[in-house]
Amino acid sequence: MSTPEAKRAFLFIFLTRLLDSIGFGLIMPVLPELLMEVGRVSLADATRTGGILFVTYALLQFLFGPLMGSLSDQMGRRPIILISLAAFAVDYAFMALAPSLVLLFVGRAIAGISGAVYAPANAYAADITPPPERAAVFGRLGAAFGMGFIIGPALGGLVGELGPRAPFLLAAVLSGANLVFGFLVLPESLPPERRRRLDWKRANPLGGLMALGRYGGVLGIILAYFIFSLAFNVYPGTWSYYAEAKFGWTSSMIGLSLMCTGVFMALVQFVLTGPITKRIGEANTAIASVCVSMLGCVAYAFIPFGWLVFLVQPFVSLQALCFPSFNALVSRRVSASEQGALQGVMGSMTALGSVFGPVLLTQTLAAFTEPGASVYFPGAAFILAAALMAASLAALIFELRRQRRRSA
Repeated sequence: MSTPEAKRAFLFIFLTRLLDSIGFGLIMPVLPELLMEVGRVSLADATRTGGILFVTYALLQFLFGPLMGSLSDQMGRRPIILISLAAFAVDYAFMALAPSLVLLFVGRAIAGISGAVYAPANAYAADITPPPERAAVFGRLGAAFGMGFIIGPALGGLVGELGPRAPFLLAAVLSGANLVFGFLVLPESLPPERRRRLDWKRANPLGGLMALGRYGGVLGIILAYFIFSLAFNVYPGTWSYYAEAKFGWTSSMIGLSLMCTGVFMALVQFVLTGPITKRIGEANTAIASVCVSMLGCVAYAFIPFGWLVFLVQPFVSLQALCFPSFNALVSRRVSASEQGALQGVMGSMTALGSVFGPVLLTQTLAAFTEPGASVYFPGAAFILAAALMAASLAALIFELRRQRRRSA
């Protein structure tokens, strides 16, 4: 693929991740209000329902991630990416019109399947990027997620003033526009000679994970990545409810806080990932970013005033280095013909974390904030997340030391 083609292709992949994040960020500020309206429930009950809604999305993404990645290894990246984008556009429109909680759950299931675009999109990036540059490229794609959290929550907070369904309609329009753009500019990145026939035994999370086990050091790193993903769900799963319960913030204020998070995370991933990983290495970058995440969770658990959130955010945003450094660590260990399968498994681990994470974290938050709670402590979910991040750090250090002993 020529350089101009690669640049256009990467621009589209970047925009895909960006608009995916914008769509997600658009609905976060209004989701508590929508659940209370549709379900006619209290905030504590909406928190519990929101956790189950996240689980529905994540469970389908977990189940379909390896399949989508493996299909892209066989059929090419382009058709799988475009089909997923079409499903996203339909889903947001469906959720905007859903009159009941049941149909909201159906919409989240559709989004979970189409959300498996993560695997072929990351595999596409790996196809067109030399291994030494992948951490920086994954960092830029992570920056797209962060930028989406700059734009999405701000728009969601503003558009949400028109009603809790308005942001869903806007997300549908943006997803449809990106689908059209993809049809026009996205070439195929995986030539026929590098494709691999679909193996149904590996087109599932467990089979894909076991198949990657023959590559030394991959499973231990993936385990640490999974535990971190589990803990990281404290942000998308509980932030809106935490901010309302602890500080009494409105949807506009929640949107502003998420926007600021996106600004700092985008700066870290777009500007700092490449230089930091080159200077200290991908392994040390992963270790440092997990440490920052753990300390950030403790800070959010105990800060007494809402304005302190904006002082903590620049430091905590360094946790954004974690995802690209983990991705770069494992992508170096896997062959070019299996990058789709690898990214499918990585996406499944993220999704599996989102299956269990919201349940653990939202229910913990609800238990400590519901009327009549023996101890009112909105920071409880962040304490649990910090403990999980400590476990991720221990697993990562253990695996890296084991690899060093083997290579010595």
